[in-house]
This record gives sequence, C-alpha cells and structure tokens, in this order.
Amino acid sequence: MVTTASACTGRAPFPHDGAPRPAASAEACGRTWPCGVEAERITRRLADGKRVSISTLTVRPSARVTVRPVVGDHLATTETVGRMAQRTRAVAAVNGSFFDIAESSAFSGYPGDPLGVLVVDGELLSEAANGRTALILPGQAGPVRIDEVRSGTRLSAPDGATRELDGVDRVPGRIVGCGGVGGDRLAATGLSEQRPRHNQLCLDDSEIIAFTPVWGVHSPPGAPGSVEAVLDGSGRVTQVRSPAGGEIPRTGSTLVGMGQGADWLRLHARPGQQVARRTSVTDSAGRNILATGVSVLGAGPALLRGGEVRINDVVNGFTADTSTERQPRTVAGIKEDGSLLLAVFDGRTSASAGVTLREVAMLLRELGAVDAMNLDGGGSSTMVVRNRLFNRPSDAGRSGTPLPRKVSDALAVIPRN
Repeated sequence: MVTTASACTGRAPFPHDGAPRPAASAEACGRTWPCGVEAERITRRLADGKRVSISTLTVRPSARVTVRPVVGDHLATTETVGRMAQRTRAVAAVNGSFFDIAESSAFSGYPGDPLGVLVVDGELLSEAANGRTALILPGQAGPVRIDEVRSGTRLSAPDGATRELDGVDRVPGRIVGCGGVGGDRLAATGLSEQRPRHNQLCLDDSEIIAFTPVWGVHSPPGAPGSVEAVLDGSGRVTQVRSPAGGEIPRTGSTLVGMGQGADWLRLHARPGQQVARRTSVTDSAGRNILATGVSVLGAGPALLRGGEVRINDVVNGFTADTSTERQPRTVAGIKEDGSLLLAVFDGRTSASAGVTLREVAMLLRELGAVDAMNLDGGGSSTMVVRNRLFNRPSDAGRSGTPLPRKVSDALAVIPRN
C-alpha cells in the first residue's frame, strides 16, 4: 500500500504540521526549490500488517546542489537538524552520525562528539572507527558511494621522530565505539580491542589527540601530567602547557598528549618547532580518498550491496538485538542512476511501527536503491524540508508533540549558486 502525502519535483512540499502547501509551480524550479531534488511521504505495510511512515529525499546527479555533512556551532555540543539547515541555507536535511549521547553508559561528557569518521570538505574532524561503513560524498568530483573506511594521521617532528595520532576532536583516553588505532582496551573487560564495538567504551592511557577550532573554544581539561602543544596554522608550536586544557587558536590547532603521548610532545613539540601531519582516509581498496571537496560521514551498517541485502552488522560492531529490533531509522541509499536517496522511517507510535535493519533494507530496494547504509536512528531520526519537520520524530515534549532531538551533525542539501 502506498499513500503519497507530498511529492515534489522542482516544487516545495507542504510542511509536516499540516499547514497549506506553499505556492508551487514549474517556474519555481531553480528559484525556490532546486530542480532534481524530490521530497515525498509514503506509507508501506510490513509483513505482519503494521504500517510504517517513510519520508524520502531523492537528489538526482543533475541537481545543482551540494550534499555534505554540517555540524552545530561546535562539535562538542549538539543542535537540532532544523537549526543546522537554517544556518547553512539548506533546502533539506536529515540527521547523520551516531554521537556521544548523554544517556549512554559510555558518555564522555561532550554530547556533540561524532562516533566515527567525519570529513567535511577535505578536513578530517573525527577519526574513523576503523572498518566501519561510511557515506563518501566526492562533491563534483564523482558519484556518491558507500564503503568501509579507515583513517590515519602521522605526526613528524624536525628531528625525524614520528608518532601516530590517535584521534581528532574527542576526549583523550576514551574511544566511544572502539575501533581505534592501537593500544585500546575494552572498558568492560580490560582486554585489548581494536574492532568497532557500537556504543561500547574503549580506553587508552597513552594517546595524542588533535583539537581543531571546530571542536569549540577550549580543549577539555587534562589530567595531571598531560601536555598540550598549541600550533599555529602552519603547524609551528607557539606554546606548551601542562596540564592540558585551554584555548584553541582560531586559525590553528592543539595536540593533547597523555602517558607516552605526553612524553613524545615534551621531547618533540617544543616552542618554535614545526610538527607536520600527514593524514589519509582510505577505502576498502586502500585508496586515499581525502581531497578538497570530499566529505565522508560514518555510521553503519551497510544494508544493500549491488541490489542484494547484505547487512554487515558484525563488522560495524552491532549486536543481534540492535539489528532485529523495530526502531525509527535514518538511512542513505544510492539508486542505479546515481541518485542519492535519504529516507527516514518513523517508529515507536501506533501509526508507524518502525523497522528492523532487514526490513529497511528490503524497503529501500523496493524504493530503487541498489546500495544503502544505516545512519543514526531512534529519537535522532529527523528530516527537515524548507525549515519544517517532514517526519514525526519519536521523542516527544510535555504536550506529546514531536520534539526534534539535538544531534551531532546532519546531511544537508545545499543549493549551489
């Protein structure tokens, strides 16, 4: 069963709250709504007869838009998808990455921290949970695709000493979701763990973490013995402070070390010295995909490969119950013609049951996707079209009305001039 509530091809959809449809006509295409972008609401019946409401955005390759991740004021804090869309002048947006949510037992104190890889226009803002699935958005350089990615950064000092950077824009010593570069231990067992473990905490007492201005105004306060090297835009050390914690230069960055990482910075990151960084983000074939204009958003698991249902939940660190529960879901798919399909499946209500990962994969295939992946879901699942809610988020305010959750980042559809 299909119930079309709103469909627009070069037209503006009506808002979620039931207000009248704005004036829309063919000439609006390219003026108030970009050609090649379509928004639609549909309803499907699941195998047991329950219904699920689906909000979709289709972005054709010909559309004069850029689809890329956007964040709030700072990575260390959260913001609603609607506010992010307003700030970036996006015509539409959906929620993106999993993030360090305050309700989690693994919470590290900064709710905006993305869990896994986040690259915006060629800049790595959050390291990969290595081997997890990601949406790769090359901008105008090529087609959108889905793959498993890894990231790595090597620090080099003038004396030839090198060291691996453990992470970017996160609390040192705490790897939420695991999948780090080495030396990590699963907090629950104390055993070594390098694989992704969704929503679980790994620990490492010897790290170096880079902080960029995107994180916020200040780096987190460090423990006694921690060291922070302050770098200008060229990578030259301007100051070293201990313990770590202080202002991040607007045109530079800082390196925070603990344990052996602190020892390395004391020896090789002295004021006046240059610390070089070499960063790569590689796909499953080992190719470095990091370049100007390229954005990458990690989440997972994958749902479809070449039109076949292939859910790599174990590779992405998910447990069986996570995959088989019906929940609200936000997903990204790629159609045969290269169109990007973004969809939100509502859940946790009598009107919309939510979907399991297998159900969402099969429905996406029915909607024309050949490749697809899961994004953050549950109460985070949100779609905004023309600054209005287009789905029904499962979180509710005191009056019972849908309450959009503040999230770490969003995938925004932004018109090009």
